[in-house]
Amino acid sequence: MSASRSETTNALGPDEPDREGGGPGGPPTAEPEHGGDLLAALLDGMDAALCAFDAGGAVTHWNREAERILGWSAEEAVGRQGFAGWAVRAADAGEVEGRLMAAMDAPGRQVHEFALLKKDGGRVLVRTQSAGVRGGDGKPAGVYCAFSEVHAQIDLERSIALSEALFEDGSWGVVLVDVDLRPTVVNAYAARALGTGRVTVLGRPLGELIVRGVEELEGALHHVLSEGAPTSPTELWVTLRTAEGERRRCWRSGFLRLASPLAEEPVPLGVAWLFQDVTDAKLAEQESDRLRFRWNQLYRASRAAAECEDPVEAATSYLDFALAGFADHALLDLVVGEDRLLRMAASPANEPGPVAQVAGGGIPVGYAPGHPALQSLDRVGSVRASGGAGAASWARERQWPPDACHALCTVLRSRGRTLGVLTFLRGPIRPAFERPDAVYAETLAVRVAVSLDLGEALGG
Repeated sequence: MSASRSETTNALGPDEPDREGGGPGGPPTAEPEHGGDLLAALLDGMDAALCAFDAGGAVTHWNREAERILGWSAEEAVGRQGFAGWAVRAADAGEVEGRLMAAMDAPGRQVHEFALLKKDGGRVLVRTQSAGVRGGDGKPAGVYCAFSEVHAQIDLERSIALSEALFEDGSWGVVLVDVDLRPTVVNAYAARALGTGRVTVLGRPLGELIVRGVEELEGALHHVLSEGAPTSPTELWVTLRTAEGERRRCWRSGFLRLASPLAEEPVPLGVAWLFQDVTDAKLAEQESDRLRFRWNQLYRASRAAAECEDPVEAATSYLDFALAGFADHALLDLVVGEDRLLRMAASPANEPGPVAQVAGGGIPVGYAPGHPALQSLDRVGSVRASGGAGAASWARERQWPPDACHALCTVLRSRGRTLGVLTFLRGPIRPAFERPDAVYAETLAVRVAVSLDLGEALGG
């Protein structure tokens, strides 16, 4: 043996180390073997219980999760012949072991449900996945079996099913955003609400999709990441940028902070943003509130006008009540002669205040042809107009207060006669007048016209 050893050493050369030792003439050093330790660590770190059997049915591996579920330690389990008499009732042992060991020769994985025995004598229903293990020669060498409690598996399946349903058929929009507030997952509802595809929106800043309201949305997401989810849904008004133009929508939103379940301490993964488009309902609610307020104001104005001895004072009291929440200015022009208009009453031009009669009985107003008030007279109806970008010069040319940006002129009619024109003006911070506003103004104009006609009949 020594001769062979010498020949091997000489073959390596004088400067090469001995493969079995630390160097020429040095003592042999054994390289540590980590394979077994690594396998044990992997098995014990699994979330699922795992055991393995050799070809003869003896237990060869048993991890910590299996010990947690059944109570049997690895020292007690490894080396036992099958489950009979300790992990399975004797009456069930044959069937259980037969189905498990059948996986050694079957292709793929086999799924079964068994009732196993715990060390304390209790029973637990588990769902198993078993598959055969091949040896180095390719022949069956045993079976491994991963199992978990059925209720835990069902909970997992429910969670997966819920996630898939939310991201496919949910009646709420679901958007997952990362810590940089960029969408990572978008369901079909959310993609339709955002006016984009489910893939094209991923990774894009929210500001590319939302024109106005993105600051409020991002502020809510930042708050959830730092402080946690709010206790109640939040209604956010946003304006979207779409191929058809800008759209204003109201989304009732809820937020959930997402954290990794695998970390010892919660690691933020982002935010789940769930929302539903409630624009139509909110607009209907706002319109209902607006109508309720306006008709309440009209009722109060009628009560106040009934107490006025002067019919003209009654007319101006209607305008005072109407201005609240409706317009910034009101102008009352009466027809004098054939086509002349006389300014009879107006609200202050430079500051809020009540509508007052013009001193001296009124002043003539020289409106140019095409003026909205003259159009209203010609049509015997309402006319709406807006100044746009050049609102200041537009208002000056029409002899209105300089802050006027939107106008609504409606004719005053009583006993089949046109008495004048009532004009309401709004500043730039208010929206333009719409058709419901014109209906309200016309209803108000009827009452003002009746008061003015009464004053004329009484010789006022």
